[in-house]
Amino acid sequence: MSCYTHLTSTCRGQVQALVNEGKSHAYIAKTLGRHRCTIGRELRRNSSSCGYDAAQSQERYCERRKACRPEKKLSHKPLWNYVFDKIPQGWTPQEIAGRLPLEHEHDVKMRISHEALYQNLYADERMRCLIASLPQARPRRRARGQGKSRRGPCIPERVGIEQRPEIVNERARFGDWEGDTVVGANQQAFLVTLVERRSRLTRLHKTHTKQADEVATAVIEALVDMPVTWVKTITFDNGTEFARHADMAKVLPASIYFATPYSSYQRGTNENTNGLIRRYLPKRTDFKDLSPQYLNWIQEQLNNRPRKTLGYRTPNEVFFNQCPNALVALDA
Repeated sequence: MSCYTHLTSTCRGQVQALVNEGKSHAYIAKTLGRHRCTIGRELRRNSSSCGYDAAQSQERYCERRKACRPEKKLSHKPLWNYVFDKIPQGWTPQEIAGRLPLEHEHDVKMRISHEALYQNLYADERMRCLIASLPQARPRRRARGQGKSRRGPCIPERVGIEQRPEIVNERARFGDWEGDTVVGANQQAFLVTLVERRSRLTRLHKTHTKQADEVATAVIEALVDMPVTWVKTITFDNGTEFARHADMAKVLPASIYFATPYSSYQRGTNENTNGLIRRYLPKRTDFKDLSPQYLNWIQEQLNNRPRKTLGYRTPNEVFFNQCPNALVALDA
C-alpha cells in the first residue's frame, strides 16, 4: 500500500465506474491501491439515493477542504481595521501585536504576531500601501547597520558617564534623562530632545541655532515644569552645544553626565527616540517653519505610543500612573 493521499477526481471516476460494474469495496480498493476503509468512507459520504456520482463527490470534497482550512488572522474585520488604523499613525507591527492583548483582553480573534503581520504586509497586495508607513519603508525587509558618533570630549568641566550612579543604569527610579539634538535641513533650525530613561517620556524643544546658550535655555524650559524628583540626572553626548551644562544643573537642579565618545549605545533610549522623531520629520526636513503646535503633536504621538519595553504601555501611562502629582504640575 502507498502512503495515504486524498482521492483525486480521477480516482473518484474510477470508483464510480467500478461501482456501476457491481464490484466490491475490497476489489475497488485493490484496483486503486487504497485501503478498503477509504473506499467505504468515500461511498458513505457521497452516495445518494441515485447512487455514487464522481463529479458531485469531488465538489463536496472541495467544500469540505475549504471548511477545514484555518481562517487567516486578518480575515477578522475588526483586526483588519485596527491594523489599517494604527500603522498609518506610525505604529510598528511589533507594537500592534503587543498592544492588542491589552486593549482586547478577552477577544482571542484580536491577536496576531508581528511576524505574521509583516508577512501579510509584503505578501498581500491590499496591504502593500501600508509599507510606506513602516519605520523602514523598503520593498524588501533587511537588516540595518549602525553608525558611530564622530565627536570627542571637548567640554569644560565635563563629568564622564563612568561617574554616574549605578542606579541610573538599572532604570530603577524615575528622573534620569538622556538628551541630544536633531538637525534640520541646511542646519537652519534644530530640535533638543530629552527622554526619561524609565518611562520613555519625551520632551521636545525647537532652537534656531546650536549655540550652547540657546540649547541650555531649551533644556531648562523643557524640564523646568517637571516635579523636582523627576529631574535627577541628564546624560548628553559630547556635542559642544551642551557646554553650558553647569547652568542647566544649577537651575533644574540635576547632575549632568556625558557619554563615552563613540558609544552611542550608552544613550540608546535617546537614540531610539530620535529615530522615531525622524519618522515625522525625515532627514532634509526644514525645521525653520516648524510650529510649536505641530511639535507638541509629535511629542504627544511619541508619549502615547505603546512600547515593547514598557509591556506595550505608553510613556504617558507609565508616567502618570507612577507620578500622579506630575499631571497637576504639568497642567498648572
